[in-house]
Amino acid sequence: MGEGQLDVSSADLASLQELDGAVEAAIEAGDEPAFRSALHALLDNVRAVGKPLPADSLEPSELILPPADSDMDEVRKMLGDEGLIPD
Repeated sequence: MGEGQLDVSSADLASLQELDGAVEAAIEAGDEPAFRSALHALLDNVRAVGKPLPADSLEPSELILPPADSDMDEVRKMLGDEGLIPD
Protein backbone atom coordinates (compact mmCIF):
# COMPACT_ATOMS: atom_id res chain seq x y z
CA MET A 1 0.00 0.00 0.00
CA GLY A 2 3.01 2.26 0.36
CA GLU A 3 1.83 3.27 3.83
CA GLY A 4 4.15 1.36 6.13
CA GLN A 5 3.58 -1.95 7.85
CA LEU A 6 0.45 -3.05 9.68
CA ASP A 7 -0.01 -6.05 11.94
CA VAL A 8 -3.23 -7.87 11.09
CA SER A 9 -4.50 -10.58 13.43
CA SER A 10 -5.28 -14.02 12.09
CA ALA A 11 -8.88 -13.51 13.27
CA ASP A 12 -9.28 -10.73 10.69
CA LEU A 13 -7.92 -12.73 7.75
CA ALA A 14 -11.24 -14.38 6.81
CA SER A 15 -12.96 -11.05 6.14
CA LEU A 16 -9.92 -9.84 4.22
CA GLN A 17 -9.90 -13.01 2.11
CA GLU A 18 -13.54 -12.38 1.15
CA LEU A 19 -12.65 -8.89 -0.01
CA ASP A 20 -9.63 -10.30 -1.83
CA GLY A 21 -11.99 -12.67 -3.64
CA ALA A 22 -14.05 -9.71 -4.81
CA VAL A 23 -10.89 -8.06 -6.18
CA GLU A 24 -9.99 -11.25 -8.06
CA ALA A 25 -13.52 -11.69 -9.44
CA ALA A 26 -13.59 -8.12 -10.73
CA ILE A 27 -10.23 -8.60 -12.45
CA GLU A 28 -11.35 -11.86 -14.05
CA ALA A 29 -14.53 -10.13 -15.29
CA GLY A 30 -12.59 -7.10 -16.54
CA ASP A 31 -14.94 -4.90 -14.53
CA GLU A 32 -13.00 -1.73 -13.72
CA PRO A 33 -15.64 -0.09 -11.47
CA ALA A 34 -16.09 -3.30 -9.44
CA PHE A 35 -12.32 -3.72 -9.25
CA ARG A 36 -11.82 -0.18 -7.99
CA SER A 37 -14.58 -0.58 -5.38
CA ALA A 38 -13.30 -3.98 -4.21
CA LEU A 39 -9.69 -2.82 -3.99
CA HIS A 40 -10.64 0.24 -1.94
CA ALA A 41 -12.82 -1.89 0.34
CA LEU A 42 -9.92 -4.31 0.91
CA LEU A 43 -7.42 -1.55 1.65
CA ASP A 44 -9.86 0.32 3.91
CA ASN A 45 -10.52 -2.86 5.86
CA VAL A 46 -6.79 -3.56 6.28
CA ARG A 47 -6.32 -0.03 7.59
CA ALA A 48 -9.25 -0.46 9.98
CA VAL A 49 -8.17 -3.77 11.51
CA GLY A 50 -4.38 -3.43 11.21
CA LYS A 51 -2.22 -2.03 13.96
CA PRO A 52 0.63 0.13 12.67
CA LEU A 53 4.14 -1.07 13.41
CA PRO A 54 6.75 1.52 14.38
CA ALA A 55 8.38 3.20 11.38
CA ASP A 56 11.79 1.85 12.42
CA SER A 57 10.51 -1.73 12.68
CA LEU A 58 12.22 -4.26 10.42
CA GLU A 59 9.62 -7.04 10.56
CA PRO A 60 9.34 -9.27 7.46
CA SER A 61 6.15 -8.62 5.50
CA GLU A 62 3.98 -11.67 4.91
CA LEU A 63 1.63 -9.78 2.58
CA ILE A 64 2.21 -6.85 0.27
CA LEU A 65 -0.87 -5.05 -0.95
CA PRO A 66 -1.04 -2.77 -3.97
CA PRO A 67 -1.50 1.00 -3.66
CA ALA A 68 -5.05 2.32 -4.01
CA ASP A 69 -4.29 3.82 -7.42
CA SER A 70 -3.07 0.53 -8.94
CA ASP A 71 -4.67 -0.58 -12.16
CA MET A 72 -6.07 -4.04 -12.87
CA ASP A 73 -2.99 -5.18 -14.81
CA GLU A 74 -0.68 -4.23 -11.93
CA VAL A 75 -2.81 -6.10 -9.40
CA ARG A 76 -3.23 -9.09 -11.72
CA LYS A 77 0.58 -9.44 -11.75
CA MET A 78 0.62 -9.41 -7.93
CA LEU A 79 -1.99 -12.14 -7.57
CA GLY A 80 -0.61 -15.51 -6.60
CA ASP A 81 -2.42 -18.81 -6.78
CA GLU A 82 -4.28 -17.80 -3.63
CA GLY A 83 -4.86 -14.11 -4.39
CA LEU A 84 -3.35 -11.20 -2.53
CA ILE A 85 -4.22 -12.71 0.85
CA PRO A 86 -3.52 -16.44 0.96
CA ASP A 87 -5.53 -18.85 3.13
